[in-house]
Amino acid sequence: MTAAIAEHVSKSVPRRGSTRTTALRSTFGALAVRNYRIYVGGQAVANTGTWIQNIALDWLVLQLTGSPAAVGIAMALQFTPILFLGMHGGMLADRFSKRTILMTTQVLSGVLAGSLAVMTLTGRVSVGFVYVVALVGGVVFAVDNPTRQVFVSEVVPARYLRNAVALNAAVFQSTRLVGPAVASILIGTVGSGWAFGVNALCYLGPTVALAFLRTADLTPAPRTQRARGQLRSALRHVADRPHVAWTIALVGVFGTFGLNFPVVLTAMAGDTFGGGAGLYGTFNIVLAVGSIAGALIAGSRTRIRLRLIVATGAAFGLAQFAAALAPTLALFVVALVAMGVANLAFQAMANSSVQLSVDPEYRGRVMGLYMLVFIGGTPLGAPLVGWVTEHAGVRAGMALCGLVPMLAAVALGALLSVRVSRARAAEAQLAA
Repeated sequence: MTAAIAEHVSKSVPRRGSTRTTALRSTFGALAVRNYRIYVGGQAVANTGTWIQNIALDWLVLQLTGSPAAVGIAMALQFTPILFLGMHGGMLADRFSKRTILMTTQVLSGVLAGSLAVMTLTGRVSVGFVYVVALVGGVVFAVDNPTRQVFVSEVVPARYLRNAVALNAAVFQSTRLVGPAVASILIGTVGSGWAFGVNALCYLGPTVALAFLRTADLTPAPRTQRARGQLRSALRHVADRPHVAWTIALVGVFGTFGLNFPVVLTAMAGDTFGGGAGLYGTFNIVLAVGSIAGALIAGSRTRIRLRLIVATGAAFGLAQFAAALAPTLALFVVALVAMGVANLAFQAMANSSVQLSVDPEYRGRVMGLYMLVFIGGTPLGAPLVGWVTEHAGVRAGMALCGLVPMLAAVALGALLSVRVSRARAAEAQLAA
């Protein structure tokens, strides 16, 4: 039976289970694209390696220094470059081949991981060397991340972009369940050096996947020619689209205040519920499972409006506030699942909505701005949340992480409602 006949039959003959099939197609539709299947497979391998290295790097720094503050410095060095280079990395994505950029960043990341492996296994590693690798890796990340965000729009047709963004998030969260477990086994048996070596090998996954993509099936955006004022023109492009500007602003609030899980979950596990590393790991697993569900729910949406993004944002804030007040461990876990669902639904819908709302030649710079406010806000919000947690208690700190995003979403929702009411009133006057 040909595809055309099969499609006609499925439309004309009601069958039991057809609703379920339609739902599956809407949730996993992007996987019908060959290039996307190859691409997301490579990303799954790379993300697993990234989780392995994150755990191993933190452990290595702690072993070398015995100082949690040193671990914080290493984390800050990885994310600080995007504050200064995020939009510049997106500008490179607008000017040059995104596929070529990504192949270059994967190779560079593999070299950095390999150098860590060699230095650690030979006993010559120092915390200074780790800091340098973290900083250089942060620069590579500042170029890689916005490019990777927009490259998916070249891999799949526009009708699949929302679904592809959501599936990317689901894959990332799935590897979050695997990577830390593999890292723990490697560190406990053969040491951190081999964990870095495994991560270096994992970068072969996306590199090979990018090489095997059918270039004829890609839909590259028009390249932007080098000129003065390109960053300012991207900012004006966003300002001319208020729904994009509001979405990015809300994403910035979430990145700054809402996503400080390492700060609040560790304290909730140890101080509030009397557990240890095992309970903290369980919290992360529960959060990841909810996140996968949220990403798949977002991927099944065929149309996304700003008010839906605002609603999921408010739901996330409410769930985190409820978790902060949860009197028992069971209720806290239930709230964590709700947090995960709302969090990834919000992120996936916001990401795809911004990409689809801007002109293709601006996508790199706009997503550079998007990732700048999303990730760059963490170094600002985490110390504040940590201070509140230390001086007012962990429940107060987690409540703050929920209240600020919830109030921001509610305020934006109220503003949108007022604007809609005024627009309708103006239309009614004109009609009269």
